[in-house]
Amino acid sequence: MSTTSVNADQDTAEKLKSLELSQRPEKSLAGRFIYWLGVAFALVHIYFNTLGTLPELWVSAIHFGGFALICSLMVPMCRCQTAAGRQLTLLLDVLIGIAAVFCALYLIGFEDALYERGVKFVQLDWVFALCAIFIALEMARRTTGWFIPVMIITALTYVFWWGQYLDGVFGFPGLSLETVLFRSYFSPEGMFGSIARISWTFVFMFILFGAFLVKSGAGDFIIELSRCAAGRFVGGPGFVAVLGSGLMGSVSGSSVANTVSTGVITIPLMRKAGFPAKFAAGVEAAASTGGQLMPPVMGAGAFIMASYTQIPYVDIIAIAALPALLYFLSVGFFVRVEAMRSHAHTVELDSRSIGEVFKDGWHYLLPIVVLVALLIYGFTPTYAAGLSIISVVVASWLSKHPMGLRDIFDSLAQGSKNMATTAMLLVAVGLVVNVVAMTGIGNTFSLMVTDWAGGSLLITLLLIALASLILGMGLPVTASYIVLATLSAPALYSLIAEIQLVGMMVAGTLPEAAQTIFLLVDAEKAALLAAPMTEVDAQQLLALVPGDFKHQLLEMAISSEVLAMTLLSAHMIIFWLSQDSNVTPPVCLTAFAAAAIAKTPPMATGFMAWKVAKGLYIVPVLFAYTNFIGGTTTEVLSVFFFSLFGIYGLVGFMEGYLESKLNLVLRLLSGIAGMLMLWPHNELLISFAGLAVFVVIFAYSRKNLKAESAGELVHS
Repeated sequence: MSTTSVNADQDTAEKLKSLELSQRPEKSLAGRFIYWLGVAFALVHIYFNTLGTLPELWVSAIHFGGFALICSLMVPMCRCQTAAGRQLTLLLDVLIGIAAVFCALYLIGFEDALYERGVKFVQLDWVFALCAIFIALEMARRTTGWFIPVMIITALTYVFWWGQYLDGVFGFPGLSLETVLFRSYFSPEGMFGSIARISWTFVFMFILFGAFLVKSGAGDFIIELSRCAAGRFVGGPGFVAVLGSGLMGSVSGSSVANTVSTGVITIPLMRKAGFPAKFAAGVEAAASTGGQLMPPVMGAGAFIMASYTQIPYVDIIAIAALPALLYFLSVGFFVRVEAMRSHAHTVELDSRSIGEVFKDGWHYLLPIVVLVALLIYGFTPTYAAGLSIISVVVASWLSKHPMGLRDIFDSLAQGSKNMATTAMLLVAVGLVVNVVAMTGIGNTFSLMVTDWAGGSLLITLLLIALASLILGMGLPVTASYIVLATLSAPALYSLIAEIQLVGMMVAGTLPEAAQTIFLLVDAEKAALLAAPMTEVDAQQLLALVPGDFKHQLLEMAISSEVLAMTLLSAHMIIFWLSQDSNVTPPVCLTAFAAAAIAKTPPMATGFMAWKVAKGLYIVPVLFAYTNFIGGTTTEVLSVFFFSLFGIYGLVGFMEGYLESKLNLVLRLLSGIAGMLMLWPHNELLISFAGLAVFVVIFAYSRKNLKAESAGELVHS
């Protein structure tokens, strides 16, 4: 690719990024103020995460006030065509930002006075509490649209107003408005609670780490390395998109930003190689979505997951690595099949070898190595991210373009800009999480999901997938995960754990302590536990146990380590399913961003991305029914190996093509072989049988390809 073309692609990327982040020129007075405020606020956050000792509630309030000011200046209230209108909008934005700062300062300065009054509101308490909530709603509206503000208003009014008029399980007697405002503003469970704390600790530090990496040149190195590694294969530009987006997403944690930064290069390359434009955009969208599944950053979801499950972050990213790899390989299978069908050819991407590229840029990988090593050694994620940021600067000194003071300032400012919208989103969503905690509606929803599903784990997965799709139409991925995890994770966790419990009952390995609970329920049927029993009998006996005793039963029968992995499986399922809103119509922002680059119909591109991203639905099923999470090394690798070929078999079935076109019989056999390898069972013989069938089909299609090629040569 020529230098001119690369520069043009980079210019396009910068334009798309600027449209995503801000509507105000960076060289304007407001733009310069945002820049230096971002630098200062990033340094303040580094201090809070390393040396600071302020109460977490106060830091969360400062986090809100500062980023609300940045966000209000960065994303205008509305777009005005006239100069007078723009000046008025800027004035209102400044006033809103200053009001947010005062809301933070008021909480810090007058929190003690409130408790001295016995938590009785005075007039200023009302003013600042309402003002803080209003600003959170307004910032959420600017950055994500009306869905989140409407959801928050609905939730808050449910608590103090219309919940008391509902009958049935969703009826709520109501709390006073004063109590709701106290719990939303002053309480450590409200908008400045655990979600805000995750925002100013883990999420900010890793977003800042990603900003430093990109500024140092690591992003360009990743794309160049991907070109050299995958570009010379048949359909290589498609593999460049998969590999480049995966590596870039592992540090950016944003699917839309990933699409914008890599898609302007990979989509034109794929089209040049002969891929259909719609397919090229779909692959880029699907691959960029997978970036949020790839350690070490995984967006904000991994940090929230660690908080919910109390499982160390380093353990979560270690467990998430193989599933993420499986997802990217599944996208790669679609690329391979389409390359063979479209007769896509190789494109000269880079005259240098992979060794030469790696030799020039190996130092860009040092910060990732430092980060992983510090996490394994036992450092907290925030300290590890802070030291890794320093390592980015030091590593850049080994390159031809070492980072200077200006580059460091640029990275600090860009990190704050990248964080502004995420911070406002997380603080706002904290209000919804607080309502769920106040009302207990989460437990009610979980019981309803269990009731609707009739105890079926598969139907529960389908319901959660549907809910994630509906929520994803208006919520970003992180917010969708938070809401779904709060509402449905307990039900999903219980169902997965109960499947394990039934397995122990069938095998006759239930501990004696756990058997005593069944004796209290039905002594006659409990006698069957002394020996292996049928699965139907086990499920019927378990159904007799009251819900209040099931949690105790699970703790007595299953070890705490296995239960922890079961809880992680439930959250990982929800996290993966939450990603589908990026690629599933009618609202799929990542696919729409790719369509804008490829100049293809957005909805058609969305359906193509949805097809290519089938791994988002297959892998969660593996989480639910197999030992892919929490199993032994042998079990995990076995699930990975057979699932890899199983997905390839399903791709052959869906596309009707492998190395060459499959007839109807072979297409059906490919699907059956894939299902045999993916379907949960404990019989290796069945999996090997499915693998053997798929290998024969693949070899036959390969033979047909050679025959077709020979025929074309003779004909020519």
